Amino acid sequence: MIPRQEELIVSSTDLVDPCGEDSDTPVPGLVHRYPDRVLLLALDSCAAYCRYCTRSRLVSQGEMHPVTRRLDAIIAYLEEHTEVRDVLISGGDPLLMSDEPLDNLLRRLRGIPHLEFIRIGSRVPSFLPQRITPELVVLLRKHRVWLSLHFCHVRELTPEVAQACDRLADGGIPLGSQTVLLKGVNDSEEALKNLFHGLLKLRVRPYYLYQCDPVVGTAHLRTSVQTGIDLISKLRGHTTGYAVPTYVIDAPGGGGKVPIQAETLVAYENGTATVRNWAGKTYTYADPVEAI
Repeated sequence: MIPRQEELIVSSTDLVDPCGEDSDTPVPGLVHRYPDRVLLLALDSCAAYCRYCTRSRLVSQGEMHPVTRRLDAIIAYLEEHTEVRDVLISGGDPLLMSDEPLDNLLRRLRGIPHLEFIRIGSRVPSFLPQRITPELVVLLRKHRVWLSLHFCHVRELTPEVAQACDRLADGGIPLGSQTVLLKGVNDSEEALKNLFHGLLKLRVRPYYLYQCDPVVGTAHLRTSVQTGIDLISKLRGHTTGYAVPTYVIDAPGGGGKVPIQAETLVAYENGTATVRNWAGKTYTYADPVEAI
């Protein structure tokens, strides 16, 4: 969270818009990349400002109008595009909105018949757990919202954070966590295992480990891809499956999330798959034989 002088160094691989979101923005504040999913950017402020933020070009820049001024155009687009069934509300951090405008946003989205799944991406439970009030939990439950949280180190799992997560889980809000792999912060087997075990104890499912996006000025925070592959390999088979997230690269230029792992399918020929397990041993699996 603390700016460092290394941020002034711009690498040749750094990108202002690393995920290529701006090119997939049909109306202000709405990114439509995947066929059935959209990203809705609610506001440009956060409870804290991650130095590796993939949307640092937008967050806290004062150029994004509040969603209340953009909502009619967003709703009109979503009503027209009936292929969209999933909305992720992010920003900025949507949970910094007060209850009334957040309720209105969720109500209008729920009023679109073909929208089946609404998620909120938020760092608030880790940085501002006091925001997770009983009233907010009731609001989220009413609109059947899932929460995609963001934790990067076990030291973020304070008693106050645990209380906030308990309140959400007890209220029936499904909780998942996304983690960014950060050099010198969590790039060790011990650090990741402690974090993922700690999250499970709070009923938060780790589901993505992101390779850090090539945001301008973040080379000092990025590990190699091989580091991520090795770390996931050290976790898989050595801890609870629920504690092993999917390691992904959000492909620069708009390619979307691509799962990355050590090679597990060694060969697949004549209906027989040769697979390598977590211990490095190989096994075969045969496709079903058609009855004669």
